[in-house]
Amino acid sequence: MADDNEGMFFKNDPGDKPLGGRRTLPALPLRDIIVFPYMVSQLFVGREKSILALDEAMAQKKEIFLAAQKSAKTNDPGPEDVYTVGTVGLIVQLLRLADGTVKVLVEGQKRARVRRFVDTDSFFVVEVEDIQEPAQADVEVEALIRSVQSTFEVYVKLNKKVQPEALMSVQSIDEASRLSDTIAANLPTIKLADRQGLLEMEEPKKRLERLYELMQAEIEILQVERKIRSRVKKQMEKTQKEYYLNEQMQAIQKELGGGERDEFKTEIQEIEEKLKSKRLSEEASQKVKKELKKLKLMHPTSAEATVVRNYVDWILSLPWGDKTEERFDINEAEKILDEDHYGLKKPKERIVEYLAVQALTKHLKGPILCFVGPPGVGKTSIAKSIARATGRKFVRLSLGGVRDEAEIRGHRRTYIGALPGKIIQNLKKVGSQNPLFLLDEIDKMSTDFRGDPAAALLEVLDPEQNTTFNDHYLDLDYDLSDVMFITTANTLGGIPLPLQDRMEIIQLTSYTEYEKLNIAQRYLIPRQRKECGLEDTPLEITENAVRTVIHHYTREAGVRSLERELAGICRKAALRVLKEGKEQKLEIRGVDVPKYLGVPKYRLGKKDETDLVGLTHGLSVSDHGGDILDCEVSVVAGKGKLVITGLLEKGMEESAQAAMSYIRSRAGALKLDADFYQKVDVHVHFPDFVRKDGPSAGVTMATSIASALTRVPVRSDIAMTGEITLRGRVMPIGGLKEKLLAAHRNQIQTVLIPKENRKDLKEIPRRVLNALRVVLVDHMDDVLREALRFDDAESLFGPRRLVLEYRNGELVQDDDDHPVRPSTPPSPEEQPGLS
Repeated sequence: MADDNEGMFFKNDPGDKPLGGRRTLPALPLRDIIVFPYMVSQLFVGREKSILALDEAMAQKKEIFLAAQKSAKTNDPGPEDVYTVGTVGLIVQLLRLADGTVKVLVEGQKRARVRRFVDTDSFFVVEVEDIQEPAQADVEVEALIRSVQSTFEVYVKLNKKVQPEALMSVQSIDEASRLSDTIAANLPTIKLADRQGLLEMEEPKKRLERLYELMQAEIEILQVERKIRSRVKKQMEKTQKEYYLNEQMQAIQKELGGGERDEFKTEIQEIEEKLKSKRLSEEASQKVKKELKKLKLMHPTSAEATVVRNYVDWILSLPWGDKTEERFDINEAEKILDEDHYGLKKPKERIVEYLAVQALTKHLKGPILCFVGPPGVGKTSIAKSIARATGRKFVRLSLGGVRDEAEIRGHRRTYIGALPGKIIQNLKKVGSQNPLFLLDEIDKMSTDFRGDPAAALLEVLDPEQNTTFNDHYLDLDYDLSDVMFITTANTLGGIPLPLQDRMEIIQLTSYTEYEKLNIAQRYLIPRQRKECGLEDTPLEITENAVRTVIHHYTREAGVRSLERELAGICRKAALRVLKEGKEQKLEIRGVDVPKYLGVPKYRLGKKDETDLVGLTHGLSVSDHGGDILDCEVSVVAGKGKLVITGLLEKGMEESAQAAMSYIRSRAGALKLDADFYQKVDVHVHFPDFVRKDGPSAGVTMATSIASALTRVPVRSDIAMTGEITLRGRVMPIGGLKEKLLAAHRNQIQTVLIPKENRKDLKEIPRRVLNALRVVLVDHMDDVLREALRFDDAESLFGPRRLVLEYRNGELVQDDDDHPVRPSTPPSPEEQPGLS
């Protein structure tokens, strides 16, 4: 057996013993090696049969037949496992080693073919016949010899494993047969099958031609290897051996086209299949095909390929034409909306109208609604209910604190790590082209040097433009017209006017006490009982207890604080249930609430019980709804200074100056000295430590100033709102509903409002209107006549003018108890559920 080939030597002469004819010789099967004529090879023999064959050869003429096994894995080869063409070799040296193996040095003599196997029992004995090689010496053979010699020279230069002495030996050979055998023995990279093929070729000319082909193929491979090494060497850092090895592996894969390249091709095929199934727009389809064409020419590990691949993935992952089926059942939609929310009449009506038109036309661009109202009134949650009622998927994007235009429109692909804007990202996430898209807190956006996101929303929220919404990253037109956009805001002040113009604004006012009561009993208490594990417990929170929480523990427009306080009650109830058991009925009444929630935080009404000089109840609106805004005026000796305090903005300070000018112009009617203002300082103050702004406190300040100067007290059961001009006219204001609700909540009996706000009384719940006396005024004289307790108002302001007022929800004139049927406005309609 030949296990290894330690060295090779070549002799210029085949020996002194000529070989010819047929003869019987012992045979030595070789593993992974072929001995050519003129080749000296060192073999290590370990198989018993092979050692016996060597002993037999040494006992005779030292000749042995050397043939290769067809498979090196065969340990006990038979005649069929050995090639029939081999080489007759001469044993030059034999050495027995300590481990039982034999080291033998053999020299190839001549080609021979096995005619038959004589003995195979103890070792192979074969009858061989020498292969006679035809002598060939013509011009073509000479040219072939030179070509092979020069090609071998190139091979030796590229392959450092071949000794330079071999090249010198080959250059001195001019015989075709010997040259081919010598070169074949010195090509270590040639496969065993190719070597056997060269050994079996009888014609030296054909052998040289085949050898030339094999060397050219090896040279090409060696040149590629050198090219790879050269390129990797340029990329390699001197001290990073590991980096060098990784780069070399990548370079080899690049040349051979395996590994990542195959995965890359598979990925491109998947993209092409997806492209066929997607209903892309014509522009998007052309863009993807163009990018795929570029992608095929790139290397899979290049940075640009990653960018292109991500871009194509984004386009294909968008919902092109994928829509959910909308529900147009009006009754079902109303039922769902009423199940989830109490009140909120306007948004519910608007959604039902949209569904009705959509059911008739089958195609209507999604409405763009803006819900404006104080926190906690259900703006975000009503949007979820609308999505459920219309059968659309729901997606929410919070715009609070967004200050980069790229958040909406995305970054251009030239930037590292670029992504589409949040609009496109959320559409991909929801997987539908017609979802309900909630843009939450749209009034909380800001702007800086990176752009104005509100300006980017102008295109998104314009039904005439959003059919071709262009994201900077995609650089494609995407149709947003089927999306139902709903935005929410606490105030309109933070929304630019062009953006307001694109939306249908629906005002959500603060909840009345009755609405809060219903919401608590229908939604909040059942939810908190479930969250606290009290569903199976006989727990009852009475209506009186809920009213106590509303009056004394919350002061808000919505119901968030109410839910927190009810959650506190339920948690403490759960603690009692664990201590006392589930069987005992637990009833929480109004008087029990302080035991659960502690000392009351607020008192029910802020109005004073007695009439005071210089103190007037005004009405204001904030983000938390309506509230009482007291105005105090103090007059002291001085030189005519007007001091205004209470965290007021510029607008309210100017209103105070206008009120003072009006009082000075009416000094005669109020029986004040003509130069009174030069002798006193007037201090106007609003006690609550919150910032105040808006044109609605003019009449309040004028009334307090008039009361302080005339020393006539202001009625404590009156509240008022309205702006004043220098001529005393009372101008209209906003937020009337919240202000009247605040007056009702604080047990005010009479409210003075501008006459021009009469149309807004339609929005006031009938139960609230029935409990108030609402006086419509258009001049400051009427306000002072109503608010100040003059002994004889007619002597100051003349005969009483015609004044309209609402009593018990009906319009009356002056003090006449007979109701008058007005032409406008109609009687206010009661809101749903406030019977």
